[in-house]
Amino acid sequence: MRTIKALCVDANPQGLDILSQTLLGFGVDRIHRATTAEEARALLGKEIIDLVLCDAQLGEESGNDLVRWLRASRMEPNCHAPIFTIMGHALEPEVINARDCGSNFIITKPVSPAILMQRILWVAAADRPFIECETYTGPDRRFKFEGLPADVPTGRRKSDGTGTLGLPSGANMTQEELDGMVKPQRLSL
Repeated sequence: MRTIKALCVDANPQGLDILSQTLLGFGVDRIHRATTAEEARALLGKEIIDLVLCDAQLGEESGNDLVRWLRASRMEPNCHAPIFTIMGHALEPEVINARDCGSNFIITKPVSPAILMQRILWVAAADRPFIECETYTGPDRRFKFEGLPADVPTGRRKSDGTGTLGLPSGANMTQEELDGMVKPQRLSL
């Protein structure tokens, strides 16, 4: 992980220290720190960044606004960097908003080094395509759902019910249309 250049963004100095020290413990020694979205934008404009850890609450501007800006900036290669949004309270609407602005993962506080490392390795190993279209720029939000496990006939989640899907609202996209929106993500360890 010594080849990774990371950006930690957190308005709270203690939170920034925790994120930075955790990455240092992983062997990442090229870490940029920012306490505001404005500082982060300036760093992203002059440095190539491989990984972004961004708190959801940055004061006047949210971390999601920063993520949305970076994804839409088309600032190569930084706009394709994996982004982890850090949240104190991961309420469903906030998680959905973070996902929809282009975050790769949402991690709740307190940040566990084991979970952070697991997520970094997951992004590095995953073949998750990058989508660029009019309404969204970021990692593909679709995950393959192969049904319930054979040994769990009723499921474990409320959404695992036996309801049927409705009719499609329109024609499916062609493979060529999908391929035109997909770019591979980069993070090599």
